[in-house]
Amino acid sequence: MDKLKFMIDTLLKENPKFNKDNIVDYEKNPKKLLRALMNVREPGEISQEFLEVQDEFLKNEIKAMGITDVNDLKPVGSEGVCSVTNCDSIYLWKGDIVTIKADCIVNAANKKMLGCRLPLHYCIDNAIHTFAGVQLRNECYEIMKKQGYDEPTGKAKITKGYNLPSKFIIHTVGPIIYSSVKEEDMALLKSSYYESLKLAEENKLESIVFCSISTGVFNFPKELAAKIAIATVDNFLSSSKYVKKVIFNLYREEDLKIYENIIKVGINE
Repeated sequence: MDKLKFMIDTLLKENPKFNKDNIVDYEKNPKKLLRALMNVREPGEISQEFLEVQDEFLKNEIKAMGITDVNDLKPVGSEGVCSVTNCDSIYLWKGDIVTIKADCIVNAANKKMLGCRLPLHYCIDNAIHTFAGVQLRNECYEIMKKQGYDEPTGKAKITKGYNLPSKFIIHTVGPIIYSSVKEEDMALLKSSYYESLKLAEENKLESIVFCSISTGVFNFPKELAAKIAIATVDNFLSSSKYVKKVIFNLYREEDLKIYENIIKVGINE
């Protein structure tokens, strides 16, 4: 608790407009308050002492949640009927992406590439930035500062994983659906998957874990998104030299069933 209090007090001193009560009740939810303060923190230097305490805290939190190693998973080809070409290289996994141990995970980012800035928001961008630690936003900031413009939809960037079990994080901006899905939207979603796989290949990474890009608050229809994801991954694996394991992370049971059905009956059904 002393270390938790130290982190909270450090972040509160950095940002005087916040206090212990105007985000989350400190006494009842100190861990939530810490997360909220990390969510709203601007990129910038912080003491080595803070980083050491934070890193130990986050690693322990993730360990307590339970870490899954991709090497312990079974490919879709071992589960029965499989309609894709690379049945032994594609995996389905239902769980929390911040707890999986792989070469890299894929984050559904926004165009600023600085993480979700809404305190305690439920999106994957928020979770990844929270459990990776404040170093992640700092690295993203330096990347975007050098780039000089917002990240285009369908492109991707790679960073370290910091306190996550996975070594790297690939950040991609998927398309936002405002009404109906257009051909351009489908092409951009395909590009998000392809550019992420390309980065993994360029960095000689063997395993990559995808979340369901654009299907949350970006409103891309889940079944169509799954078909695009599976087709793009299956095609890429057929000529990949380094990427050997692609894991689709499905957080909800309904999403898992969509992927299971497509894998079984085929993308064109």
